[in-house]
Amino acid sequence: MSSSLAAIHVAKKKLGLDDDTYRAKLERITGKPSAKDMTEAEREKVLTVFRNEGFTKTPTARRIDGRQKLTGKYAKKLQALWIAAWNLGIVRDRDDKALIAFVKRQTGIDHTRFLVYAEDAKRSIEALKSWIARQAGVSYGNTNGYDWLAADGAKVAWAQWKILTPGAGLIVRKGFDSEVAKLTGKSMLQELTAADWQIVMNGFGRQIRNLEATKP
Repeated sequence: MSSSLAAIHVAKKKLGLDDDTYRAKLERITGKPSAKDMTEAEREKVLTVFRNEGFTKTPTARRIDGRQKLTGKYAKKLQALWIAAWNLGIVRDRDDKALIAFVKRQTGIDHTRFLVYAEDAKRSIEALKSWIARQAGVSYGNTNGYDWLAADGAKVAWAQWKILTPGAGLIVRKGFDSEVAKLTGKSMLQELTAADWQIVMNGFGRQIRNLEATKP
């Protein structure tokens, strides 16, 4: 068995394709329902599609708790938005299965690893952004003239702070800067990286969930 043929069989298993779906996909890509009947160039074409759908020959990426990481070209962006929504108290279930169900409702596609085309991914990404903007007032694409608000993480963190401290305003950010500094060790908001803002979002997210838990 050639290496490309073996890789296609591994990809079938890792992508969770049943026999009918697998054969239909092969035929759609090359016009042939069997990898055995393909030329080497056709097999490489199939593998390119499978890689775009999340297949990799490296060991499956796992989180610290052992769960498999979400895969696919647009998975990271979608997961970042989903976790942002969870930290804002909008999403009640952080689990990847809930995100996958959301993506399917938006696109009809069963898993993030099958999101290959930009227009399909955009439908889910924009739906999430619109939901977050509508429910939590996150102004994606708008900095209100403040450089530190350029990062999406900063926008989410500021929306979280307004949930935690009703009446907060950009001109008087009472308590916000000091709380951010406490979480990140950085006193200037402009110095914060995307990773720093994630720390802030996670910290504020815990506070929001604790606040929700105390409500009658």
